[in-house]
Amino acid sequence: MATVTESNLFYEGSITIDEEIIERAGIVPYEQVMVSNLNNGERFETYVIAGRRGSGIIALNGPTARKGMVGDKIIIFNYAYVDDEELKEFRPRILILDEQNRIVKET
Repeated sequence: MATVTESNLFYEGSITIDEEIIERAGIVPYEQVMVSNLNNGERFETYVIAGRRGSGIIALNGPTARKGMVGDKIIIFNYAYVDDEELKEFRPRILILDEQNRIVKET
């Protein structure tokens, strides 16, 4: 779970995520992600922009800014297509973040 730190309506669109978080999660800048907002039930797709490393930024930009508010708790999902052979060895990366979006656990 991550905490929304910014909401920037007048922007082209996307979600900005601290660069350290996206690297540790295995997300590539401009990759499509799905976001689920625990506070209001919204679920939407957008793309990722890397934010300043170590900043803890999780910013909803453009139209996605209408999907949540600063302080909302969100879950960010990214997906991978794997064949049956890859699936045998596949292990998802799950990051647990604290209130300041610092990584406290990684599985």
